[in-house]
Amino acid sequence: MFILPAKKFYGQQRPNNQSKDLINEYIRFPQVLLIGPQGEQFGVMSSREAQLKANEFELDLLCVAPQAQPPVCKIINYSKWRFEQQKKAKEARKNQHIVETKEVQLTPQIGVHDMETKVRAAIKFLDEGNKVKVGVRFRGRQMAHIEVGQAALDKFIELVSEYAVIEKPAAMEGRWLIAILAAKKK
Repeated sequence: MFILPAKKFYGQQRPNNQSKDLINEYIRFPQVLLIGPQGEQFGVMSSREAQLKANEFELDLLCVAPQAQPPVCKIINYSKWRFEQQKKAKEARKNQHIVETKEVQLTPQIGVHDMETKVRAAIKFLDEGNKVKVGVRFRGRQMAHIEVGQAALDKFIELVSEYAVIEKPAAMEGRWLIAILAAKKK
């Protein structure tokens, strides 16, 4: 009777629910192209023969290209390979920057210093790589003079034009005049 070593997983490894990898006895193709642990090609053989070859090396058989004709299988240490894949995915998530849309609200009668404060905030958001949604809110009778709010929005866009490009030009949405700005490419 053949006894498996305590630390090896070949022949015993089952794909968990999160993993969709075809390994060992779960490979049920009639013929597969086998690649060895050092990258050498063993050629086309039955999946049963490929599994026996992997057992000789005391490693796992992983189907790396199930759509190929014939499917390509490789002899590897599955646990080590899975760990490396998880490490690469974690590194990719860490290096990724998610662009958020920050919002700056103005009123048609905004003061000079209030406008400067809002501009500084918008520039900070743009420097961080985020988009800025600039909205001018109209209340009551202010809706009769939308051109005043348009002038305030145009002045704001002019002040941040060194740092931003207009991604979506100003448009009315209900009682709001909204424009979206994105950071200029450096």
